[in-house]
Amino acid sequence: MDDFASQIYTQVHQIPIGKVATYGDIAKFSGFPGYARQVGRLMATLPEGSSIPWHRVINAKGMISLTGHDLTRQRKKLEVEGVEVSEVGRVRLAKYRWDGY
Repeated sequence: MDDFASQIYTQVHQIPIGKVATYGDIAKFSGFPGYARQVGRLMATLPEGSSIPWHRVINAKGMISLTGHDLTRQRKKLEVEGVEVSEVGRVRLAKYRWDGY
């Protein structure tokens, strides 16, 4: 695993239960500002059964980027952790966004 991926996975592991972070937040907290798309790519290519809490990472609009069954799966994982998610996948960042500490 390269250093970039390692830094990203480390940050995602630190997102507390009941909080979310944006792809851009994770890139910035990892020391790679501007690499939000690459964070998204890493989250999308995690192996099945990974322990990384990928479901806590959403887009800058406060929306789940996935669609269909995948949106439903991510929404349910967040709801189990106490995060309110609208039917279309919107999360109130003002309430649930992790500040990195």
